[in-house]
Amino acid sequence: MTNAIDPPEISSASERVLTSFRHQLAAEGLSQHTRKAYLSDAAALATWVAPRDLLALGHDDLAAYLASPEVMTKSPRSVSRLQSALRHLWRGLLARGEATQDPTIGLDSPRLGRPLPKDLSESDVDALLAAPDVTTALGLRDKAMLELLYACGLRVSELTGLPLAAVNLRGGFLRVMGKGSKERLVPLGETAANWLQRYLDEARPQLLKGTVPALFITQRGSAMTRENFWHLIKRYALQATISASVSPHTLRHAFATHLLNHGADLRVIQLLLGHSDLSTTQIYTHVARQRLQELHAQHHPRG
Repeated sequence: MTNAIDPPEISSASERVLTSFRHQLAAEGLSQHTRKAYLSDAAALATWVAPRDLLALGHDDLAAYLASPEVMTKSPRSVSRLQSALRHLWRGLLARGEATQDPTIGLDSPRLGRPLPKDLSESDVDALLAAPDVTTALGLRDKAMLELLYACGLRVSELTGLPLAAVNLRGGFLRVMGKGSKERLVPLGETAANWLQRYLDEARPQLLKGTVPALFITQRGSAMTRENFWHLIKRYALQATISASVSPHTLRHAFATHLLNHGADLRVIQLLLGHSDLSTTQIYTHVARQRLQELHAQHHPRG
C-alpha cells in the first residue's frame, strides 16, 4: 500500500508521452543540456498532475501548475525555460496527432531582465590563455581549446562537440554546428590555428587510444565533455588569479565585446556567434557603452 505522503505514480499514458518527448527532443537537434532540462520539466509536471494523464490537461491546469508553490519558488529564467519545454511538448503532441489543442497558448510569461554579460578585460584573457602548461599533452590540449574558444566565440557545447572533420587549417576556418542544427563557418585566426596545429601534431596522438571522431579528447582517450571543460577553465582562472567569475561562456562574451570595442560591425558579430536574431547580439553594445563610460570617468580630467 502506498504511503500517504508519497506522490502518486506517473500514469502509463504520461510515461509514453515522456518517452515520445525524449525522442522528439533528440530529433529536433537540441543540445544534450537542453534536452535533459526540458525532459526534467515535463516529468515534474507529470508528477504534479499524477495520477491524471498529461494528455488530459488543459490551459487552466497548466496555469494552476505555474501558480503552484513548486513553480513560484523558481527563478523567472527557470520558469521561462519550463514554459518553453511545455510548448515543445505540446507542439510534438499536436504534430503526432496525440493532442487536438495546445493548452500552452496564452500562458503568462515571466518578466526576464536581460543580464549584461560579465566583462573580462583583454589582460584577463591574456592571463587565462597563458595559464596552461604547454610542455605537456594535456596542457597543450587545454591551450588549444582556450585559444579556439576565444578566437571563434564558440558555445562550450560547440567547442566540445567539434569533430576532427570540422577543422580546415588550410582554409583557416571551422565548420561549426550550432543551435537548431544550424551550420556556420567561423574563421580561426592565425594564433588559434597555430596552437590547434600543435595540438594535432604533438598532443592528440599521445592522448588517442583508438578511433575517436572528436577533435578534443581526454586523458582516457574519450571525447571531452562540457562538464570536464567547465572545471578546467575554472582551474585556469584561479591559476591566473582572475578576480572575475570565469566560465566558458565568459570567453564567448569577451570575444564579442572585444571585437565590438575594436570596431567590428554588429552584424558580423551576429554571424560569428550564430545568433538568429540581431537583438540578441545588441546586448554587447550596452557592454561596450558601459565600459566606455567607466574608462571616461576613470581617465578624463572632467570625468
